[in-house]
Amino acid sequence: MGQDASMPGGNKDRKKDDKKKEKPKYEPPVQSKFGRRKIKGPATAAKLPNVYPNTRCKLKYLKMERIKDHLLLEEEYVTNQENFQPTEAKQAEEREKVDDIRGTPMSIGTLEEIIDDDHAIVSSSSGPEYYVSILSFVDKGLLEPGCSVLLHHKTVSIVGVLQDDTDPMVSVMKLDKSPTESYSDIGGLESQIQEIKEAVELPLTHPELYEEMGIKPPKGVILYGSPGTGKTLLAKAVANQTSATFLRIVGSELIQKYLGDGPRLCRQIFKVAAEHAPSIVFIDEIDAIGTKRYESTSGGEREIQRTMLELLNQLDGFDDRGDVKVIMATNKIETLDPALIRPGRIDRKILFENPDPTSKRKILNIHTSKMNLSDDVNLEELINAKDDLSGADIKAICTEAGLLALRERRMQVTAEDFSSAKERVLKNKVEENLEGLYL
Repeated sequence: MGQDASMPGGNKDRKKDDKKKEKPKYEPPVQSKFGRRKIKGPATAAKLPNVYPNTRCKLKYLKMERIKDHLLLEEEYVTNQENFQPTEAKQAEEREKVDDIRGTPMSIGTLEEIIDDDHAIVSSSSGPEYYVSILSFVDKGLLEPGCSVLLHHKTVSIVGVLQDDTDPMVSVMKLDKSPTESYSDIGGLESQIQEIKEAVELPLTHPELYEEMGIKPPKGVILYGSPGTGKTLLAKAVANQTSATFLRIVGSELIQKYLGDGPRLCRQIFKVAAEHAPSIVFIDEIDAIGTKRYESTSGGEREIQRTMLELLNQLDGFDDRGDVKVIMATNKIETLDPALIRPGRIDRKILFENPDPTSKRKILNIHTSKMNLSDDVNLEELINAKDDLSGADIKAICTEAGLLALRERRMQVTAEDFSSAKERVLKNKVEENLEGLYL
């Protein structure tokens, strides 16, 4: 004890040694802002930054309000784009669903009557009528009695509306390219050309002349005469010269298989003609449907008569046709129904006869203008002959003479070729010999 007391500085040295032996306490390192990934998620996105008040606190508040308004506008715009403008993938998916509901193939029918918003009565081409439902995706504004609709092949429900319900046959009848024949290719027929110009072309090009005269222009003309006198050729020349829409029809095309198709096709022809007015409707061989009416037990004959009645209504019915002119052609005008060719429907009847010597000369000059004729050919003998030749017969003689020259490997047509060709054409024209060709 005395020693401890005698050493006062010994305790201090011992405390210093104890302090050296003690380990330093652990202190966590200071967190750095670099190298740390931000946690993404709804909580982080919704967390608002802390804004501490300072001298410019009001200005920051207004700035944040503007940013908020812009973000709200952007959110509303994106939402509207998604709602009102679906993506292409969504549109394709919806289109496939609609196609699956419609089914394939789809049949075509006619809407007869609309019962309510979801039901209607339709008729198919086979004949019977059906009470069917209207699917929800069909545009109700396009539905009207008489329009063409698409029907499901099993349930016969209305799954669509045909916008253009015109029969494809009518589109084929419209001439897109004018014929090459013109008035200069017609030999003779000066009076017939003058009459058809006055009745068809002049009312379409200069209607004011008829108004000043105080008369109504003719509605239609009929060309009649023996075969081969140039009726169809004159109609081609009219189509070549005029700029109006030209629809050419053969009478037999209006005879259809199912009941009602013939009158419907006739209505559509005049509807298309009215839409493309001014227009000209040329009906060749009108005697195929325009014969005199008589009592018949045949359903086909009655259907032909109903088609003719629809044609009568279109020619001079309740509705005005406007700038639509009709040209008819036939070989047997005596077989036509009187109601079809009465004034008011057909105002001019143009007769085509066999050519006289002057017309024969013009026709021969037209057909021989490009032929290589020898010096011994005398066309006056053919012109002054008393044979009853039509314009088609004269053309056939020229063609046959050229074929006979080719048979003998000659490039010139001689008088003997013309005489042989004439004999052949006249021989085939005799009725007794024609009957022998088909035995």
